[in-house]
Amino acid sequence: MTGTSLPLAGGRIRPRFAARLLLAQTLVLMAGALTTWLVASVVGPTIFSDHLRQAGLAHTAEETRHVDEAFASALLISISLALVASVLAAFAVSWYFSRRVQRSIGNVADSASQIVAGRYDARVPDPGLGGEFATLALTYNQLAERLGAIESTRRSMLADLAHEMRTPLATIDAHLEAVEDGVRSLDDETLGVIRGSTRRLRRLAEDMSAVSRAEEEGLDVTRNPVAAAGLAAAAAELARDQFDAEGVLLRTELADAGQVRVDADRIGQVLANLLDNALRHTPTGGTVTLACRRVDRWVEYSVADTGDGVAAEHLPHLFDRFYRADTARDRAHGGSGIGLAIAKALVDAHGGSISVASAGPGHGATFTVRVPSHR
Repeated sequence: MTGTSLPLAGGRIRPRFAARLLLAQTLVLMAGALTTWLVASVVGPTIFSDHLRQAGLAHTAEETRHVDEAFASALLISISLALVASVLAAFAVSWYFSRRVQRSIGNVADSASQIVAGRYDARVPDPGLGGEFATLALTYNQLAERLGAIESTRRSMLADLAHEMRTPLATIDAHLEAVEDGVRSLDDETLGVIRGSTRRLRRLAEDMSAVSRAEEEGLDVTRNPVAAAGLAAAAAELARDQFDAEGVLLRTELADAGQVRVDADRIGQVLANLLDNALRHTPTGGTVTLACRRVDRWVEYSVADTGDGVAAEHLPHLFDRFYRADTARDRAHGGSGIGLAIAKALVDAHGGSISVASAGPGHGATFTVRVPSHR
């Protein structure tokens, strides 16, 4: 960050910020010094002569002129020396401050260039110029950290998405090749496998579309007053056959929680996703409990399971797209890693909140959804 000017588009040259700031401060100092010198040279001798006359001291005209000239000379020399010293000191301070400001701006520009180049670990040090600059550096570093996290998530998402698509596509390709080679016949079993793989691809595409619309606030949410406990009961009834087939007990604890003003289909989808997630991570013989209750001005739904549990370091990320606490396990269970992201987006669209708690692996997990009560 050297030099006093920067090239712009079109070949124009613009001075650096530090040079412009220093020039402006120099002009102000010079104007102040000139004004002080002029005022002192005009006003000072006049006031001195008035005081001599008021003192009643008798002087000849020549003596009076000599005294006035001596006072004016002494005054102007003293003021000139003082002004030169103060201007030099102020100039030095201004130069130092301008350089500090320029260095701070340069650090931000350099870090921004690194981020543009994909190096998200670039950080801006605190320039030590006050609270505003410290806040700017902190905010910028938080932005860089957030961009780095987004880029990391994007790469993981693309890798997971490629894996999710590769498995069903490979299954379809293998069965079609077997049919072409005459190894398998195009019977109901083969068609069932192919249809199952295409359904998995379709579900993945629908999940991607749903979470994208939800996070972009493009969801069509129609809110109407509905019985809070009724929503939970309907979700449990729809999921009960799946739980019975897997040998997992589904319990309900539904208190009279009044009404909620929500889109019943959307909140039903949230509860369905949470129940499906709990079922996938609860072994045969385990229990999943769906509860509903009133908490102040909120209606709280909770889905608690006795399944695998979640380690503490994974809890803050469970609602991120494609995030899995155990990648191999979740893929074996057929999850796309996006159901919880959809649930969070839907709850956010209703002005509510969703959270998860777990005592650790092997101790189950509890997902809690809160939405505003109707009254």
